[in-house]
Amino acid sequence: MDDKTFENKVDQDIEKVTNDFATLGDDGVTGLRRMFAQGADDAKKTVDETVKTVNKAVGQGLSQYNTKVQELADRAPGDFAKKVATYPWVTITLSLAVGLFLGVLLKPGRQPVG
Repeated sequence: MDDKTFENKVDQDIEKVTNDFATLGDDGVTGLRRMFAQGADDAKKTVDETVKTVNKAVGQGLSQYNTKVQELADRAPGDFAKKVATYPWVTITLSLAVGLFLGVLLKPGRQPVG
């Protein structure tokens, strides 16, 4: 084999190996992308299921809470429920005042500075 033929053969072999490595790299990247996509899909499904479960549980809890509060409001004298519906800002203000009062009573070590 003369030098020119040998160089051509070496060039062809190098090109073939380069193409093989490129293909292998592409296959590896594609496989890696597939694995990440599958992992992301699995994580998304898990999160969706968890969110649905949490929303259902929270909805049930809020429904029970609303039912109990409505029962208490219905038992209060003087059409309390109608007055709360008519004057919500008064109810919110009174609730905040009661909350602050209870906070001061229950945590005496945190007296306001002043």
